[in-house]
Amino acid sequence: MNVMSAQTPKAPAAPRRGLMVAVGLGVVILAAIALDTKVVRIGSSADVSQEAFSPDRFGEKEFPRIQAFVVEHAVNAATFGPAVMADKNAAAKQYGTASSTGAIIPVRVTAVAGEAKSGVYDLKAEGVPADIHVRVQTGPAINGTDLRDATGDIVFGKFKNQIEYQDAGSGINRAMKKATLDGIDTASLSGKTLEIFGVFRLINPKNWLITPVKVTVK
Repeated sequence: MNVMSAQTPKAPAAPRRGLMVAVGLGVVILAAIALDTKVVRIGSSADVSQEAFSPDRFGEKEFPRIQAFVVEHAVNAATFGPAVMADKNAAAKQYGTASSTGAIIPVRVTAVAGEAKSGVYDLKAEGVPADIHVRVQTGPAINGTDLRDATGDIVFGKFKNQIEYQDAGSGINRAMKKATLDGIDTASLSGKTLEIFGVFRLINPKNWLITPVKVTVK
């Protein structure tokens, strides 16, 4: 009687080859991800640059430079008043920073504060023609973009969109208020003599609304 030896059938090789191919592809993909990944340390300059635009951080950074510019370039109100009444365009060109909606004038005013309305004081300014209405805003809300536009180098092209550009102005205003006005009792300035360095947008020569950068109560 012939006895045939039993042979154990071999497992198909295809599944093992497929597994090896899948593993190989996984290694390649992981290597590609590793090469394309940048490790950023929290708190580093690279980390900060990837954050969303912060108006307040921008304002805190820019306001000291704006303040120094305004103080350095401020024209005495007693000089600017007669000049702007004589020739608005010439006065704007000589003393101001060009802007699409009216030159920004850095000015120094010594004045007695009158009554306040919503944080805006009327000023009786020394040497300024009587037909010029001078006011200063002290908050709580500081409005406008006069501070943002004062130096002429904070321009729309540096921002992602109009919202960021507008928010930059608000951030600078808040930084100014913190640095300049928070240490002053702005609710009780009536009758007091103030020395003010600030800016205003020249639209109507007879109407100045000053945004301050430095205020001294005498």
